[in-house]
Amino acid sequence: MADHRADGLWDLIVTPWHLDQHLPGFPVPAAATQVVPPVLPAKPVPARMNLLHQATADAVAQAARPLVLSGDCPTSRAAVAALQRRHRDLAVLWLDAHGDFNTPEISTSGYLGGMALAMLTGRTAGLFDDPLGLRPVPDTSVVLADARDLDPAEHDALAASRVRRVPADPAAITTALDQLGPVPVYLHLDIDVVDGAELPGARFPSGPGPSLARIEECLAAACATADVAGAYLACAWLPEHVNDHSTRETIARLTAALGASVVWHEAVVS
Repeated sequence: MADHRADGLWDLIVTPWHLDQHLPGFPVPAAATQVVPPVLPAKPVPARMNLLHQATADAVAQAARPLVLSGDCPTSRAAVAALQRRHRDLAVLWLDAHGDFNTPEISTSGYLGGMALAMLTGRTAGLFDDPLGLRPVPDTSVVLADARDLDPAEHDALAASRVRRVPADPAAITTALDQLGPVPVYLHLDIDVVDGAELPGARFPSGPGPSLARIEECLAAACATADVAGAYLACAWLPEHVNDHSTRETIARLTAALGASVVWHEAVVS
């Protein structure tokens, strides 16, 4: 059993943007720290993102046990860089319908959100001017769960890597985490890992997949098995749905599975 903080609490941090775009309607729970987006210059998207990531890394570094709610996956590089300031070794559990293992060289779309895990493993060198002090996470320290929706070149890149792939199943995740040994874990979840039929308004739905209830079981199993030093929910809904009642309900359920209690400022009428 992992040795967590005695109170089991999480420090909620909200990063309300998707890539370099601010999401003004992003839901912010009561008692959460909202990272205020800095003024962004008219520069290429990676340079603008890097400024946002620097602000996030500073906020995460100040949290005892950070739980980040974000509008995208690439901001995870900031969360991991901050956790690495206090943990020499850090493993990654990545639950996602996609592999996020594309690079600028193999991506067919150039979408930076599809490169987030590749960023953490050091495969996108040169994309950002400032690496935030991020140390590449070894493939052998990464567990990728589900990833049912892969581009062909991305599939080949994962097959050639040493990333451990498992289904979104509590027993499989428990076994994989046990095999990592006693190393702190960064737990990342993109909401699109959930069956698309249960996620109205998702930005990148991926069709049939594990139910929300099954994903809750996966999160609970991970927290019961590993020392989860930090967690991250990529709340990748379309901007017009990011603050729907169903969106907030899904966030509340997923955070509860991690052991966090989310309280909203006001009722949602939509």
